[in-house]
Amino acid sequence: KLMPDILNLQSICYCKFIISINKYMSNEKLEVKIGSRKKKSYTAQFKLDRALDALRGNVADIARKYDLNANLLYLWRDQLIERGPQVFETTPDQVVGELKTKVARLEQMLGKKEVGLNLLKNFSNFYSYRNMSS
Repeated sequence: KLMPDILNLQSICYCKFIISINKYMSNEKLEVKIGSRKKKSYTAQFKLDRALDALRGNVADIARKYDLNANLLYLWRDQLIERGPQVFETTPDQVVGELKTKVARLEQMLGKKEVGLNLLKNFSNFYSYRNMSS
């Protein structure tokens, strides 16, 4: 009598595990850590366009339209006034840094996928072995 309850419990745990793994695996964009934020980056052209918009129009409206902090727009606008449009150009060092960050993020995603795949293989092997022995 105890055995069916244990099997049922194992099936429920297995289903919850698979659901958790699927959520984990499909959430590639979920890179949020508790107590930290992911820094957004913007292209030089985007910064230049928004700084020009800030010179021409209402900063608060532009910030709402593009989901930006108004202080960031003021910063870009002031940088544009002080140093001109070249201020937003990226240097080769910045490009290399961005590419290194991207490679690290992709390696992390690949690692997560491999872990999930190995776990699924182990569960599959476990349950196929169990079904053969029954």
